[in-house]
Amino acid sequence: MTQFKRHTVTAALPYANGPLHIGHIAGAYLPADTYVRYLRLNREDVVFVCGSDEYGAAITIRAKKEGITPRQIIDKYHSINKNAFERFGISFDIYHRTSEPIHTETSQAFFLKLHEQGLFEVQESEQYYDEKAQQFLADRYIMGTCPKCDNPKAYGDQCEKCGSSLSPLELKNPISTLTGTTPVLRNTKHWYLPMHQFEPWLREWIVNEKQNQWKPNVYGQCKSWIEQGLQSRSMTRDLDWGVPVPLPEAAGKVLYVWLDAPIGYISATKEWAKNNGKNWEDYWKSPDTKLVHFIGKDNIVFHCIIFPILLKAHGEFILPTDVPANEFLNLEGDKISTSRNWAVWLDEYMDSFPDRTDELRYVLTSISPENGDSEFTWRDYQARVNNELVAVLGNFVNRVWVLMHKYFEGKLQGSGTIDFTDETLRQATVETYDVLQKSLSSYKFKNGLNAVMDLARAGNKYLTDGEPWKKFGSEPQKTAEILNNCVVLTAHLAVCMQPYLPTTAAKLFRLLQMPQTTYCWDEPLVLQAGHQLAQPQLLFQKIEDAEIDQQIQKLEKTKLTQSPAAPLKEQITYEDFTKLDIRVATVLACEKVPKAKKLLQLTLDTGIDQRTVISGIAEYFEPESLVGKQVLLLANLAPREMRGIVSEGMILSAQDRDGRLVLVGPNDTVISGSQVS
Repeated sequence: MTQFKRHTVTAALPYANGPLHIGHIAGAYLPADTYVRYLRLNREDVVFVCGSDEYGAAITIRAKKEGITPRQIIDKYHSINKNAFERFGISFDIYHRTSEPIHTETSQAFFLKLHEQGLFEVQESEQYYDEKAQQFLADRYIMGTCPKCDNPKAYGDQCEKCGSSLSPLELKNPISTLTGTTPVLRNTKHWYLPMHQFEPWLREWIVNEKQNQWKPNVYGQCKSWIEQGLQSRSMTRDLDWGVPVPLPEAAGKVLYVWLDAPIGYISATKEWAKNNGKNWEDYWKSPDTKLVHFIGKDNIVFHCIIFPILLKAHGEFILPTDVPANEFLNLEGDKISTSRNWAVWLDEYMDSFPDRTDELRYVLTSISPENGDSEFTWRDYQARVNNELVAVLGNFVNRVWVLMHKYFEGKLQGSGTIDFTDETLRQATVETYDVLQKSLSSYKFKNGLNAVMDLARAGNKYLTDGEPWKKFGSEPQKTAEILNNCVVLTAHLAVCMQPYLPTTAAKLFRLLQMPQTTYCWDEPLVLQAGHQLAQPQLLFQKIEDAEIDQQIQKLEKTKLTQSPAAPLKEQITYEDFTKLDIRVATVLACEKVPKAKKLLQLTLDTGIDQRTVISGIAEYFEPESLVGKQVLLLANLAPREMRGIVSEGMILSAQDRDGRLVLVGPNDTVISGSQVS
């Protein structure tokens, strides 16, 4: 299949501080599982590793929130997530834990190797300290305003709204999430990775070698990061929960979670190799091993820049061949949010639909955010299951089996080996295998699944056009030929479905009464005349409106229980209010600001003059939709230059229940320039 002798496939280690949701599954775990199943069908030597990321501030934050210890948190969510993965059929070779001793040993040995090579820069620097809690604050214990997008709830290491990687000192208006107080800066000593020293190599490796290999969204984010210039990054933290820094002068410090977490892939492979009589080094140090990381787009920087620098600096490890990161999956018109409980949780889905694992696999693959953000809705889920799985694939197989048992007692007719006699079906099947091979090997899973479903549609058309039910009386041999062709096609569909819908593939092999374990991509399917088929059985059940209504109501209840209102600001006097000059203005023209994703440039008629206002509402409005509308303008706000354009004022907006911005304006048309009081 490839020039590689073996494959190491990793899926992002989920934090053991909460349950998994469908965004996690669509982003990393389902595509990884599909790819690994495909490799196994090709008899490739592959190890598929994952596990719980059990260190770092996110764990301690959750522990404080629930009033229990970090150990209790990781034990709780490791069990929940491991069980959810197993029920959903994600086929890890090992699901490990970073709290295991073998991980501590591996991480510390890795750190010491870099330390002995003189890689780290030891620096004393100022770090935020919570005087009330009497401790230094890890990045995730600090929240403030993102300097890139003005998100007021950015963390000290990353803004989850715009995806920017941050340092705590970059945040505006920082606060401690432990006590809600403003932290102070104090000196502390840490070990820094001088990433700028690796910039020439990284530029050569990514910009020149990976430009035409990695997905555009992955390559683009990496290239942007490199062009901004790499800075030293601390690889240690002042925290009491993590892998201890193995140096006598580093008491009370632990390894940065983004140093120890990726090493979790290595320690998991070590544990798997020990239990299976393998040499783990073959999977991490041999140049004929292909290393592939499956992640979401928020982890691109860590897997494509920081971890490769660490591997390169160590000198003994291979580098990732591919990092096919997906974008984000949204839910019912809104971003999935664990903090707001706006999610479809995997364990809850499995409780509600225990026999519909493949249905979710199918839908999530069909809408996979491979090249851009996509959206899951319950109505779309229902439509895809009923109109595609039930009406196309399930309907075809059931029709064939019912007719085979009605006319031929479920036995293939003819003599010898039974294969296609219809050249159109044969060619369609050959082309489907070709598309599948190309799609699965290049991580275009959605495209491959579409090809398989198109083959099922071709089978339905062939059966309908052939009308064997009309021919049996006068042409029983022709009826048998048509149905034989359909059974052969079903066998090929069973093989093709194995990476995507493993439970369905198993059902098809049982209907065919063929042993599934013997069929790989390059093996011929052999069916003999007289072969007995199992009794008809429905592959899928139609999903009723009541089931979907229940899930939608569950989400709506979540939305209603959330308080959308922000706390009141400090009181002002009447005189303070009278200083605000708020007027009705009419939008004369509107256009997007070049190279600014969120900004619109509006030309307003204030009744006194015409002026330009820049507003960050481009995510919610098309420019042409605003022309002619009336808005409320804070007219006496001091001018401010943005993107080279002077903005004279601010238009007023508010959030609706779904978190979208709506413009505030008069209900009826009034004279431009009318004051609001």
